[in-house]
Amino acid sequence: MLKNAFYAQSGGVTAVINATACGLIETARNHTDKIGKVYAGRNGIIGALTEDLIDTSQESDAAIAALRHTPAGAFGSCRFKLKGLEESKAEYERLIEVFKAHNIGYFFYNGGGDSQDTSHKVSQIGEKMGYPITCVGVPKTVDNDLPITDNCPGFGSVAKYVAVSIREASFDVASMAKTSTKIFVMEVMGRHAGWIAAAGGLAAEKEGDAPHIILFPEIIFDQEKFLAKVDDSVKKYGYCSIVVSEGAKNKEGKFLAEAGTRDAFGHAQLGGVAPVIAQLVKDSLGHKYHWAVADYLQRAARHIASKTDVEQAYALGKAAVELAIEGKNAVMPTVERISNNPYQWKIGLANLADVANVEKKMPLDFISEDGFGITEACREYLQPLILGEDYPPYENGLPQYVVLKNVAVPKKLSTTYNLK
Repeated sequence: MLKNAFYAQSGGVTAVINATACGLIETARNHTDKIGKVYAGRNGIIGALTEDLIDTSQESDAAIAALRHTPAGAFGSCRFKLKGLEESKAEYERLIEVFKAHNIGYFFYNGGGDSQDTSHKVSQIGEKMGYPITCVGVPKTVDNDLPITDNCPGFGSVAKYVAVSIREASFDVASMAKTSTKIFVMEVMGRHAGWIAAAGGLAAEKEGDAPHIILFPEIIFDQEKFLAKVDDSVKKYGYCSIVVSEGAKNKEGKFLAEAGTRDAFGHAQLGGVAPVIAQLVKDSLGHKYHWAVADYLQRAARHIASKTDVEQAYALGKAAVELAIEGKNAVMPTVERISNNPYQWKIGLANLADVANVEKKMPLDFISEDGFGITEACREYLQPLILGEDYPPYENGLPQYVVLKNVAVPKKLSTTYNLK
């Protein structure tokens, strides 16, 4: 009897995570001699724990194909971290109970660092708890902070959105700077790694181009130096555009905008650094300002997705299935860069043990000497990742995205699981 597969999406969604789902499900459908049905977890790993599974075989080929151009998580996502095998044995016993009931022999978890940690822990079930399951983690994160892989699906499209947005907004500010706004601050995601903020630097192709200042988590915020740079930019160009990472920190190592609360993974909740920076400029230099927080817009903007990103996201979903049916376990497919110009890449392989809970930060040689911009080496790395357009189909002036039926798989267990 063919083993079925479990696939789930985890953590913050992206413009291309559904492209990965598309690649994975379409590839599984091409290997019906090796894999039975693909069951998706409704709301990530929670769907496995609560036996809330979605039967993707109930979706047409056309609907699955449409996932390639649809943003966000088609099956629902979650922020839920499994603890250690010994610490939370009941959770793992429940997973095995669900997997046995539904004949699941393949586990695919699509997410970032915490999600790959979950993938790694699930991969240990076969050895430690006597249930054979092939586990492949699938990379995804707009933060671009997974190790080993050259870049992460989701990042290229966010990078493109940020670079385009800061360029367009800065044209606006430049137009009005003589009599109105002189300062524009755009806040982007990136708690500990400044990859997304760095992408804004792609818009500055020559002297005087915005953004004039980028604030990275990797560089301690120096208020005096920052204000001097703002003042200089206004004097030279008439205005100053700033990209700031949400994770910008002061010399004490505290987030400039820490809200004092924690999310489900235990990470500090950030309350918005853009207004903090904008008000600092106003109080110190007196300039009128506007600020914006890209927030969900940056990671949901499928209409301006990078073609490179879409293609890599799909390819990694496809590779995950191919690795599984080859018998590879506790691994994650990666992107390997072959060359920058012309840009070439291929699929590589990493062990989940080497990926889980490891965070890749910006190399310091990617940040300019003054700490407020990117270097040529950074530009060479980033530029290929935003290349190409892959527009969704439009109708009545709006992009057309698919909403799946998400038919539930009938439950087989008499017991229920309550999330703590």
